[in-house]
Amino acid sequence: MLPEICRIGAFTIYSYGFMLVLAFFTCAYLASLQAKKEGVNPEAIFNLCFFVFIFGIIGARIFYIFNNFSFYLRNPLEIIMLQHGGMAWFGGLIFGSCAAILFIKRNKLGLLQILDLLVPFIALAQAIGRIGCLLNGCCFGRVSKFGIYFEVFDQVLIPTQLYSSLFLLLIFSILRFMQEKKLAPGMIICAYLFLYSVKRFFIEYF
Repeated sequence: MLPEICRIGAFTIYSYGFMLVLAFFTCAYLASLQAKKEGVNPEAIFNLCFFVFIFGIIGARIFYIFNNFSFYLRNPLEIIMLQHGGMAWFGGLIFGSCAAILFIKRNKLGLLQILDLLVPFIALAQAIGRIGCLLNGCCFGRVSKFGIYFEVFDQVLIPTQLYSSLFLLLIFSILRFMQEKKLAPGMIICAYLFLYSVKRFFIEYF
């Protein structure tokens, strides 16, 4: 694992945070290009990505803290230590979705059209983020001789982060294919929710 990429004086670049930032800019850039292609204001889409990114992280962190409340009650400073990992996808989905809906409504954009535009690139961002989990050594699977050696735990564990990333890349490819077909509004966001649920269902076994 590689939790830290490098240190510049007192400043440390953590792999987890770096991958999150990379995921955001990749998603925002590609979504903006797709927006221009579909006749939607690219600047509005970039701003939307920013709001979803911020509130998604906040929500994911809050849900993770609630799920591990006893630990954070004993170690309150760990609440702000995002470099140590610890996010719950459902919290990110709820907070991020609420932020997206509010932004879309406030800017008088088409809700289903914008969600369909954005969601394939969210899947790609998640795939990149899961690589950050792998480098950080968090969100691992159970002990298995067919896994990867995690030095921080001195154990061979199933790399569920890598499996998730590969599945998400597949989901991204499927959604992009659907996006080019000009389907009825809402079809792509529904496909994402279905495919992600299937992915999560199988990953939980590991």
